[in-house]
Amino acid sequence: MKSLLATAFLLTAAASAFAQEDALPTEEAATPVTSLWQVLVSGGPVMIPLAALSVMAVMLIIIYFFSLGRRSVVSARYMQTADALIRKKDYLGLLAISNRHNEAVARVMQRTMDFLTKNPRATISEAREIAQTEGVRQASALSQQIVYLADIGALAPMLGLLGTVMGMIQSFSVVANDMAATRPMMLADGVSEALVTTAAGLVIGIPAMAAYAYFRGRVQSLISDLETATTQLLALLSANHTPQNK
Repeated sequence: MKSLLATAFLLTAAASAFAQEDALPTEEAATPVTSLWQVLVSGGPVMIPLAALSVMAVMLIIIYFFSLGRRSVVSARYMQTADALIRKKDYLGLLAISNRHNEAVARVMQRTMDFLTKNPRATISEAREIAQTEGVRQASALSQQIVYLADIGALAPMLGLLGTVMGMIQSFSVVANDMAATRPMMLADGVSEALVTTAAGLVIGIPAMAAYAYFRGRVQSLISDLETATTQLLALLSANHTPQNK
């Protein structure tokens, strides 16, 4: 009987020990995981301008996606109307139509027609110079729009690096002031928090530069469409325009 009691006691003790060992991972798993918000806050004050740059980048990408279309440069409706008015030599009508349209080619023709109506003795070569000058200005305006994305793509990683340097300076200053803080784990925590800003800067900068590369290609295509449409209208104008005798 005593042997049975001893055996039961040993089994109970072993089961209790196994239960305690199994409970340890559960307690560790119950430890709360650091949230994304806590990681971002640990980056320090540099995360504020980085957040502002991220919002600006998203807004610019959305705006450019909808505004940088072919209709912003040339439309079939305007080209048909301009073609008919040039053939009729109705320059005042073309000037009025160009004032009501927002396409880039309409702005070019508006400048050209304004020059021809105010200077009826001007030659087509002089009018072409006006059109080329305005065309260059419109092309520069299109290219200038997307430069802001390139600026964000360059500034974000630099701000992230600045935040990392500031965080590491702060970590090593703590070590210098408190020799007890030289434990590797405490130093590693400070460095990991400092690197959050670099990661955030890259997360913002890489998509911004990728979007800039995409919109740069789109802008180049739009500039080519503008040149084609302007050349077509100027060639038609050259065939129908007769300057008044001086």
